[in-house]
Amino acid sequence: MTTTFAQLGVPGTICDALARNGITEPFAIQAAAIIDALAGRDVCGRAPTGSGKTLAFGIPLVVNVEQAKPKRPRGLVLAPTRELAEQIHEDLRTFAGPVRIGVVYGGVGYGPQIAALRRGVDILVACPGRLEDLIEQGLVDLGNVDHVVLDEADRMADMGFMPAVRRLLDQTSSDRQTVLFSATLDGDVAKLTRDHQRDPVHHEVGEDTPDITAARHLFWKLPRAERTGVLAEAVGTAWPAIVFCRTRHGSDRLARQLDKAGIRTAAIHGGRSQSQRTRALSDFINGKVHALVATDVAARGIHVDDVAAVFHFDPPEDHKAYIHRSGRTARAGRSGVVISFLTSEQVREAHRMQRAIGLDEPVDAPDTEALLELVPSPATAARAVAYVAPEHARGGERERHNRDSDRDRRGRGGQRNRSGRSRSQSSQDREGKDSERSDQRNGGGNSSNRSRNGKPRTRSNGSGNSSTRSRNGSGNGNSTNRSRNGNGSGNSENRSRNGGGGGNSENRSRNGNGSGNSTNRSRNGNGGKPRTRSNGSNGGPNRKARRAHLQRGVA
Repeated sequence: MTTTFAQLGVPGTICDALARNGITEPFAIQAAAIIDALAGRDVCGRAPTGSGKTLAFGIPLVVNVEQAKPKRPRGLVLAPTRELAEQIHEDLRTFAGPVRIGVVYGGVGYGPQIAALRRGVDILVACPGRLEDLIEQGLVDLGNVDHVVLDEADRMADMGFMPAVRRLLDQTSSDRQTVLFSATLDGDVAKLTRDHQRDPVHHEVGEDTPDITAARHLFWKLPRAERTGVLAEAVGTAWPAIVFCRTRHGSDRLARQLDKAGIRTAAIHGGRSQSQRTRALSDFINGKVHALVATDVAARGIHVDDVAAVFHFDPPEDHKAYIHRSGRTARAGRSGVVISFLTSEQVREAHRMQRAIGLDEPVDAPDTEALLELVPSPATAARAVAYVAPEHARGGERERHNRDSDRDRRGRGGQRNRSGRSRSQSSQDREGKDSERSDQRNGGGNSSNRSRNGKPRTRSNGSGNSSTRSRNGSGNGNSTNRSRNGNGSGNSENRSRNGGGGGNSENRSRNGNGSGNSTNRSRNGNGGKPRTRSNGSNGGPNRKARRAHLQRGVA
């Protein structure tokens, strides 16, 4: 007989909210843990990733939590990664109703998080590091917290968060309910359970390594130099895919290489800002990219349905990391493919890892054609055409280049502009008309000129005044000349670093070249002469120059 959420004691408003999202029947861990958690018991649960643990602890937490005062939440959920914290926050909001949910994690600004805490949040979802930071600033107090959830406790232990977790638990109410969920319950997790839970009810669902047994595992031996090409072809066959690298730099480099090979990718790792990580994950979820290239920061806490394949481009550190990475596919009863790339030196360690997790798979040569039969989707035929071979991409670029070149050759004979007139006709008309623009580098006379080298481009106004901005050009006529290596002649304003003869200088002149009434600001301008300020006809020297002149005369 099928159990419903209502039969587990879940209020009708929450059942309705879940039904609107297509959730009508509880998973095994939910059916096992919700009743005890609703009764206020401490719960210690072991369940595979993707088995529905968020609802198993989230529903009782929303039902039992009381309204909080500003900066003093009543419920606390600790998660190891930003992505997991954000996903828990979003999941709880779908059925929380009037219960206020807040989230704090690093990598983003403090402003919105502080504002939410000051308004008051009933349940706070947090990463340990940012939460301790806010506590030190006096922006949050955990003294009223009487419901605590530790999600992915084993991952927090692997990431070194256990000391912080213990400090945070010590700041909460001594009469609290503590719910802990983890993929494994040994080592530091078992010690945490002994020290911080009171007579917990244990619920274990699934096998010790459910993510391993549910997926098909392949181990490919190939030279290091061939990995990227084989990966591009394999991802083109089996996607959406997550590719794991060991380092941040390696993830970025591989993402660029896959992009060049025609595979749309996004990189996610600890070196990226939270907005970049959120955008990459969103693009992956929405199908805008074929592959998510990640470090182990994404091995836990990213819950994306229907990931077809996981690629270990770099081998994991140990068998636990292999389990965590591989758990991104074959979730919630679905199938998936896990492919490990191995060099000759890594084969022995791979066999050792297989024994630790109960696998016995051969190490074979790459076979991307075999993936078509293993990809867990009816759209494998469509997936197979996603990969664009590099030579095909280059051929398309050459074809586009040839088409563009043909247009350019045809355009030289009188290509039409927006007004329907040919460029040659327009150029002739512009020489005698005001307010016309032409892109020519030999335009003199009265113009607005912006140029880097040679003679300036002009915006023609027929005759009269103009503005010239040049780096190596010269502006003639009545003009405003801003030049780095140019000379401003005529009635002009000349701003130059090497004006009037070279050197680094700034020359502001009305009669050009520092003559007549002028202001000449120079470091080494005019052939290395000192900077001068003059109202004389020849731009006489300033006091320092006069003193140097007198000294030379004495000498």
